[in-house]
Amino acid sequence: MESFDGLREKVLELKREKNALVLAHYYVPLEVQDVADAVCDSFAMAQKAAKAENGLIVICGVRFMGESAKILSPDKTVLLPSPDAGCPMADMVTPEDVLRLRAEHPKAKVMCYVNSSAAVKAVSDVCCTSSSALRIAKGLECDEIIFVPDKHLGSYVAERVPEKKFWLHDGFCPTHHRITEADVLRAKGAHPDAVFAVHPECGEDVVKHGDLVGSTAEILDFARRTPAGEILIGTESEIVERLRRELPEKRIYGVGSSFVCPNMKKVTLQALYECLRDEKYKVELPEDELRAARESLDKMVNS
Repeated sequence: MESFDGLREKVLELKREKNALVLAHYYVPLEVQDVADAVCDSFAMAQKAAKAENGLIVICGVRFMGESAKILSPDKTVLLPSPDAGCPMADMVTPEDVLRLRAEHPKAKVMCYVNSSAAVKAVSDVCCTSSSALRIAKGLECDEIIFVPDKHLGSYVAERVPEKKFWLHDGFCPTHHRITEADVLRAKGAHPDAVFAVHPECGEDVVKHGDLVGSTAEILDFARRTPAGEILIGTESEIVERLRRELPEKRIYGVGSSFVCPNMKKVTLQALYECLRDEKYKVELPEDELRAARESLDKMVNS
């Protein structure tokens, strides 16, 4: 069995040898984040891949993240270390679902969370991230919005854009959905002086307790900037570990013990090494799907 340090050095050596850009999501194990060239949210990974001169991109995240990178970098080789690392929420909506909702609500525009497949992006009007969703919804020239796939983020946005009618798809992130208001109240009771930063993929009964409601990057930024010495984190557990290491002067607590994304944990250092070594698990998309999905992403960026 390869030692941890030996495996790490082999990954770094392969990166140099192949001039590969390795990008990691905040939820993959810290040992993978530590060998990445950048650690960021899903869409930021795709943007960094597009701007880079490297012809070989490795996306350490789940499948839709690799697809987003390929959409913005169609001429580059994009690899996924763990091809079986999917996103249950992204799998909860299909292109057929979107087309059905369009037929049921012909006056509405389709706003698609970036946590979705390329095929779903291709039949949507515009994409959004958790940090841009409110701005995109307000800026859409329509009175009705079909929001897919996350009902929690959709309802968070709908509540803040009351002038528009929202039709929500019944999707959700199982990891964020598992956290309950009881979990939050229990954590707050144990740490009464702590501020609470929470992701809008959580349910409304959880989000309403947040001192900060935002994307993963916004949660990290809040934790770094807040003068509070204790912080409750309402998102995936790897963020807690990252912040504990980065901010040893503060006390960082997770909310509940089930805040773990099993798919993100499939992206191991061993999987990254084998992916780089063999240049396997390439992300490929049909040309028409790729072009249509690019339009939805471009509209988000230009809105």
